[in-house]
This record gives sequence, C-alpha cells and structure tokens, in this order.
Amino acid sequence: MSDLPEETIETVFILQLRLLKIVNTATKSAFTIFEQFGETTETVPELDELQNIKERATSYYTRLYRILLQVFESQPTIPSATLDVLVQSIAQIQAIADACEASNREIQRNWNLL
Repeated sequence: MSDLPEETIETVFILQLRLLKIVNTATKSAFTIFEQFGETTETVPELDELQNIKERATSYYTRLYRILLQVFESQPTIPSATLDVLVQSIAQIQAIADACEASNREIQRNWNLL
C-alpha cells in the first residue's frame, strides 16, 4: 500500500480552505457593492470580476477534491500520473489563489470595503 504524505494532504486541505475563503470574500464584496452602489456602468465590471473569481475558486476547489479522492481510491498503489496531476494542480492552484486574493483586495480597495 502506498499512502500520500500527510504534508501533501494538509497542503490540499489548506488550499481548499483558501479557496473557500476566496469564494466567501468575493460573494460578500459583490453583495456589498451591489447593495451600496447598485448595478451601474462603474460597478458592473467589478461585479463581473468578482463572479469570475468565485467561479474559478469553486472550480479549483472541486478539482482538488476530485483529484484527492482519486488518489485515495487508487490503492494499493497510486499511479505516478495521478500524483503528477496532484502536484501540478497544487502548484497551479496556489498561484491562482494568490491572484484571486489580490484581485479581491484590489476591488475591495477600489470600493473602500477594507
């Protein structure tokens, strides 16, 4: 039997938590902007960007969930291709999470939500 290192599992869970927080922040920001300023030519691009952030974070959260589940269902040995996908996904999603968090902060600053 081969098991995934605890550190890798923790990394996935921490990354999933980050993605959930990104979804939450984008949702709250979009709601606040819409409630305070309405849907105007100035707010629509920001609201669209927040929707995009939510969709990306949700998609990557689901991707991590599926890959991790696939790894644990791959006993007695985890195929190297599956591990490669997991490692590549972790690196890619960490970068995407950083970008989404930065976009969230920028939009919040633009609308004085910080």
